[in-house]
Amino acid sequence: MKRRTLLTSSLPALALALSPGSFLGGQAETPAASEKREYYLLRRYQMNWGPQFKAAHEFFQQALVPAANRLGIKPVGIFNVSIGPYTPRVFVLLPCASLETLCNLDEKLRQDPEYQQAGAPFLDAPAGQPAYLRVESILLRAFEGWPRLVLPPATAQKEPRLFELRTYQDPTDRDHVRKLEMMNAGYFPIFKEAGFAQVFYGDTLVGPTMPDLTYMLCFKDLAERDKNWKTYFASEAWKELSTNPRYTFEGIVSKVSNQILAPADYSQI
Repeated sequence: MKRRTLLTSSLPALALALSPGSFLGGQAETPAASEKREYYLLRRYQMNWGPQFKAAHEFFQQALVPAANRLGIKPVGIFNVSIGPYTPRVFVLLPCASLETLCNLDEKLRQDPEYQQAGAPFLDAPAGQPAYLRVESILLRAFEGWPRLVLPPATAQKEPRLFELRTYQDPTDRDHVRKLEMMNAGYFPIFKEAGFAQVFYGDTLVGPTMPDLTYMLCFKDLAERDKNWKTYFASEAWKELSTNPRYTFEGIVSKVSNQILAPADYSQI
């Protein structure tokens, strides 16, 4: 109850900045804070280069993405890590309005004959030649201020694009609540002015490094990314937010991790 109260108290100013008719980083739409919050299942596949990597992408393209779409999970994002640890690594982002669908995804997929047939080479890989080395799943709930995933314009226009996936770990639950409040209160319009396309913001419900949160930004290339971040940190709005005593009474973020991702050719994001 306290967590919801803290977040709700910060939203009036946010609502003004993020009205349904506003534009964000050139995006054609912005989610209204009043919309129902969706959920995200983020899976990280670790694998080897070569046949294993190739077979995994064939599985994602031919079996997983179509089956997920049939369950109402869309758009599905498939991303290769361009800059980050443990390459090759593939991220699969599965957004859905239904928590039940995501929680029972594997069971539903086992009951899908089209999925089973299309994915047989991957699903039936023997122990001596596994389909991947390890997979990690993280379940998130969308922020109140950014309740659903928004496709970047570059996706619809099939233009070159990169993504930055950022995770903030917090030292305590109290600090985590403050960081969520801080982001809902001011991050979105600052990113708008900096030129970023914002894809999703998620609070981790189940994951290995809780308490933490994760969000995704989109940009054309690394040069644009660097330019946008410089604009972001130079903005008066960021300076004011980042020096607010409510968020600077102690270090409310203990670790920041970020990875640069490149979408697969068939990715829907």
